[in-house]
Amino acid sequence: MKVSQLSVFIENKSGRLADVTRTLADSGINVRALSIADTIDYGLLRLIVNDPAQAKSVLTKAGFTVALTEVLAIEVPDKPGGLAGIIDAFAECGLNIEYMYAFVGASGENAIVIFRVEKVDEAITSLQKKGVKILDGETLYAI
Repeated sequence: MKVSQLSVFIENKSGRLADVTRTLADSGINVRALSIADTIDYGLLRLIVNDPAQAKSVLTKAGFTVALTEVLAIEVPDKPGGLAGIIDAFAECGLNIEYMYAFVGASGENAIVIFRVEKVDEAITSLQKKGVKILDGETLYAI
């Protein structure tokens, strides 16, 4: 139920994001979702891709600083209140969300929200008891 997310540290200057995406494209890696958090000098690019291990390998060989992080991919009804229901479930379970980002799947009926929480295993157990649909990596990478 855990999903691997790439975290890539990149200089905040023109062309660095293009270097990352070109490196992945040239290696046949497909980007499923991404988020960028920036500071004045550096950015943290978070990516969900179809092959995280291969993506880490090619980016590392290209000179990027890359880490793999375990996150949760949760299916959320793509309608008003869909996200609120999931966030309520986190709160009811006493789970703290460190960060999150979302994308809409191919069907358009559900969004997929990526959550980073401190206690991933505890979150999986607690959220499943509440009926939250957590996607596994194989399912997510194949979207």
